[in-house]
Amino acid sequence: MNIIDLKNNANKEFDYAIALGNFDGLHIGHSILIKDMIGEGKKRELKNSVLIFKNYTKSVVYNKNSEMLTSNEQKFILLEDMGIDTIYMMNFDKDMMHLSPEDFVKNILVDKLRIKLVAVGFNYSFGYKAQGKGDLLAKLGNKYNFDVKILPPVYKDGLIVSSTLIKDLIREGNISKANSFLGRSFSMVGKVIYGKRRGSALGFPTANIERKINFVVPKSGVYETSTIVGDKEYKSLTNIGNNPTFNNNNITIETYILNFNENIYGKEITVNFLRYLREEKKFSTKEELIIQMHKDVNMIKSD
Repeated sequence: MNIIDLKNNANKEFDYAIALGNFDGLHIGHSILIKDMIGEGKKRELKNSVLIFKNYTKSVVYNKNSEMLTSNEQKFILLEDMGIDTIYMMNFDKDMMHLSPEDFVKNILVDKLRIKLVAVGFNYSFGYKAQGKGDLLAKLGNKYNFDVKILPPVYKDGLIVSSTLIKDLIREGNISKANSFLGRSFSMVGKVIYGKRRGSALGFPTANIERKINFVVPKSGVYETSTIVGDKEYKSLTNIGNNPTFNNNNITIETYILNFNENIYGKEITVNFLRYLREEKKFSTKEELIIQMHKDVNMIKSD
């Protein structure tokens, strides 16, 4: 798979099929769209591709640090697994934000990428103030000689699958349902940093994740998780919250990895959220907390 920065590059070799969208989460709706584009591209002997902005478009449009379901690095892995040939990357900046819908199509899709087939979701918008919709994209396709496929809404459990819905489910602690819409486990990736080391003192040493990527944060509580360290995956418990027993104020993400005793400070780990176990609560004594933690561990051991 090729990852190409479009700033100083253009496609001059092949005609391409391309899927457009933010693809935050690469959920089951995105997967259907991309696989359909790949299949249609093969019929037409087109290389397949996606266009991804390096930064989150809503962060630029609304001037705020929006929460995300996936980092770009996670997207690369997932897209490669889906069979994508090429990922085109661009910065979404003020200049890009002010491109008219037609200028975006002509300058980027046609002149730079030699697109012959474009696949988008039913609610895709593009160009200045999101003025461009699917019907305009189809008209511009006729003008500039490329075909457009618009994927209808994908439903699951009677609901339209969307990144916004999945984020809401995660914030509610409904990880199991969020995962069913994602088509895999919601994951947070980060480096392990030093914390208060209270877990070690209690007999449950935890890995604290540094939140450099603004992932959506699940509801406070204790979760069954699995943690990937290097090329190995371990059962784990993850607590999200402010440790009320110790009167902390800041939200932390702390993971206790079962049957694991390596020093991983400074290393990057991946925590996959599997299910919500219980609410975070304040215990009267450390001993009560230790008893509850043993119960939590036994609960996931028995799975």
